[in-house]
Amino acid sequence: MQSIRDLLEGKDRKKVTAHTVIPIAIVAVSFAAIFIRLSGSHPIAVAFYRMFFSAAILGIFIPPHLKSLKKTTKREWLTLITTGLFLAIHFASWIASLDHTSVASSSILVSTHPLLVAWISSWYLGERTSLKAYSGIGIALIGVVLMTFSNYRVSGRAFFGDMLALLGMIAMAGYILRGRKIRQKMDVIPYAFVVYLFSSIFLAIFSLPFSTTFAVYPAREYLLFFALALIPTVFGHTFFNWGLKHVKARIISVSFLGEPMGASVLAFLILREIPPGLTVLGGTITLIGIYICTKYD
Repeated sequence: MQSIRDLLEGKDRKKVTAHTVIPIAIVAVSFAAIFIRLSGSHPIAVAFYRMFFSAAILGIFIPPHLKSLKKTTKREWLTLITTGLFLAIHFASWIASLDHTSVASSSILVSTHPLLVAWISSWYLGERTSLKAYSGIGIALIGVVLMTFSNYRVSGRAFFGDMLALLGMIAMAGYILRGRKIRQKMDVIPYAFVVYLFSSIFLAIFSLPFSTTFAVYPAREYLLFFALALIPTVFGHTFFNWGLKHVKARIISVSFLGEPMGASVLAFLILREIPPGLTVLGGTITLIGIYICTKYD
């Protein structure tokens, strides 16, 4: 009762707002896989333009924050740069995975990052993880193995897509953990702008061997790039980034689990894509394990 009274009295309004904003972010990021599937561009090009347009949108709101950016220390700049690198690797590998495996499998595998976040945050951020939470990690890993085995049986191409999704998962964990640390000192708009900008720079470098990123695309493709920037990134990732300051990294990490479920529903409704039965079973086990992992502090 005391905690409810505190909330009603406004002592924890930021956390209440975070839990209101997070569902909006979940719905927003669920559209990412659909927009990517509808695009016919190279995965690195899709990732680059997503980050470039996101930085451009947030750049409109940067002028009032220029003074605070000038006070950023070298160590903080290093954190921002590495956070942008993690985000670039995440998007490049995850978007590429969608060319090889199902939306459901890719989205669920890339969303297993709460397992790493729960483990690493205990010593990196001092956010304790209980033994019960670690048991959830073990259950979730069983689900990951089942999904991977399912796609390996389907084709080597799907298996390769799963491996790319897992690489995207590792990078996402780094992105969330580094972000949680720097967000304690930095407002969300300059933080997101700088991270998205550095991410686009790294993606531009990644794209050099492919010579496709800076090609001229049809207007439809640029509309999809802008939609990816506005909906899943500005209204998705940026809202999650805002929450990083007010709730534990593990909470933000597990909130991303709404994405594979939302993406799978949208893939069925829009793309008529039905995932293999073993993938559904493995994904269900994974989500149960991650729920256990985040339920127990």
